[in-house]
Amino acid sequence: MTTIRRAELRDCDAVFSLAKAFATSFVVERPAFDSSFADLLQSPEAFLATAVNQELVVGYLLGFDHPAFFANGRVSWVEEIMVSEELRRHGIGRQLMAGFEVWARTRQSKLVALATRRAAPFYRSIGYEESANYFRKLL
Repeated sequence: MTTIRRAELRDCDAVFSLAKAFATSFVVERPAFDSSFADLLQSPEAFLATAVNQELVVGYLLGFDHPAFFANGRVSWVEEIMVSEELRRHGIGRQLMAGFEVWARTRQSKLVALATRRAAPFYRSIGYEESANYFRKLL
């Protein structure tokens, strides 16, 4: 049975391993990761949750919320979601997203948004719809 809980400092190594597997555009560097992990655990605008199966971290979700003019209030954004490859299609991603949606509602967010290249069918299956194109510029 997999449970979703807020990330803790003891999850750092496991989340680092998952983040390395998640990243395709960047190489996750350990010193930067460690600094970010500690900051995210303390940030009230950040939601960092882990999926734990038999005491092992098998997934995580990192998201944020912030005020936005267009929504007349707060909006929430899923930045990263990753589930161990061998445990995909077991409902863990759904559980992580549901946990984030609960958090977003408690923060009075008007919507949850995200960008994806590879998982559009998954997001459609949990009620998300395509809304815009995603652009980026490396700095």
